[in-house]
Amino acid sequence: MSSSLRGESVAPPLLGSLPAVQVAVIGAGNMGGAMVARLCELGWTVVVCDIEPSRQQQALEAGAHLADTPETAARALSADGVLIVCVVDASQSQQVLFSEHGAGPVLQPGQAVMLCPTIAPQDTEALAAALAERGIGCIDAPMSGGPARARDGSMSLMVAAPTALLARHAALLDALSSKVFRLGERVGDGARTKLVNNLLAGINLVGAAEVLALADRLGLDLGTTLDVIEQSSGQSWIGSDRMRRAIAGDLAPRAHVTLLEKDTRLAVAAARAAGFHGPLGASAAGVFAQAHAAGMADLDDAVLLPLLRQTGR
Repeated sequence: MSSSLRGESVAPPLLGSLPAVQVAVIGAGNMGGAMVARLCELGWTVVVCDIEPSRQQQALEAGAHLADTPETAARALSADGVLIVCVVDASQSQQVLFSEHGAGPVLQPGQAVMLCPTIAPQDTEALAAALAERGIGCIDAPMSGGPARARDGSMSLMVAAPTALLARHAALLDALSSKVFRLGERVGDGARTKLVNNLLAGINLVGAAEVLALADRLGLDLGTTLDVIEQSSGQSWIGSDRMRRAIAGDLAPRAHVTLLEKDTRLAVAAARAAGFHGPLGASAAGVFAQAHAAGMADLDDAVLLPLLRQTGR
């Protein structure tokens, strides 16, 4: 996912050239771009802001309109439109909403912001409070499942917001996901739930990489071993997905190491803040940090298998 204050390769569109759109998406990376494609396919009018030329082109090809800044995108929203923030972290979320050319100051009461990044609950709460001061509703809505599931609408969407706000935008939520989990009205609970989920994902991925590194040391065929695991008690979706790629030597980034590094670090911090000290979370977070330190930050997180094959010696 990526964020934008100015799309450098696209001539800034005139405000009058943008139609009133139902949805604005800030950050059309792997997940955001997949949501854009799905919404356009379903007939929604969408405007996209992203700094990457390839993402801009993909959005155009999907049928979306382009905006040069989040502010421009927000100005194009209809009176009941939704601005989806689909960037990487809290800093980028703050930037696209409240820095120069940000969307926040031009949003109008009756419109809403949907926060999709995996960020700390306190950051979600702070952004929601800043929007509320302007009369803007906030849907805390982290997502999970990967780009393919975002594209076909089968990803998980964890939403927390006032009931009336969720009801007003139920059609959008249902268009984006067939697995919408409504967690209650407390903004921040979406973020909390996503951190719990992603900590387990990180633990499962580290565990899968560790046992396959062990299988290699024991002289086992890794593909056959994973066949067994996938049909037995050790199976996990993320383990199968990443380890199949790692066995094939395919480390082209779909999910960079830095993503689960960030998510596991935030989850461990949230656990400590709550007075909880589990036996596995911090260890898993440490492995992602180790991969980053080893120069693997921009590789797919399937790289944990070759990392542990090296360090397990």
